[in-house]
Amino acid sequence: MDDMFWAIVEGCHAASGGDMDRMDQLIKVAISRMSSEDALAFYQIFQRMMDTAFTWPLWGAAYVLNGGCGDDSFSDFRASLISRGRAVFDKTIANPDSVADEDIDIESWFHEGFQYAIAEGVKANIGRRPDRVNSLPTSPAGLRWAEANVREFYPKLAQKLASR
Repeated sequence: MDDMFWAIVEGCHAASGGDMDRMDQLIKVAISRMSSEDALAFYQIFQRMMDTAFTWPLWGAAYVLNGGCGDDSFSDFRASLISRGRAVFDKTIANPDSVADEDIDIESWFHEGFQYAIAEGVKANIGRRPDRVNSLPTSPAGLRWAEANVREFYPKLAQKLASR
């Protein structure tokens, strides 16, 4: 099912041409057309990927990228990361500084709608908002950073942003 999840996300990403509002529409329609079992499984995989990305190192990269990042913005960032597909997701989870290798469009990196489009697609499919299977993690994984020196952990990203 993970392969199907990523294939659908990547297909919608490619079809959207980078337009996040279009991506939201495409993913919602794709989920609404699945079997109810597949739609729920899709949602559960999305939640698992959101939880996987709930790390201090990734939050630090989001903080540097945005010049600050609260918990809501970090949720938007993680969902936007997932929307870019498996290769970007895996690379960024392994090395959050690799965000510097991607196009830097703050609005698309902190797009609020993707996670809601997934829930709305499932709701359109099964007639209700989906429930989480697992509880939310209580805190991010990994080593916490301090705001005073967070940029030091992301040299490529800090350099790319400095040259803008």
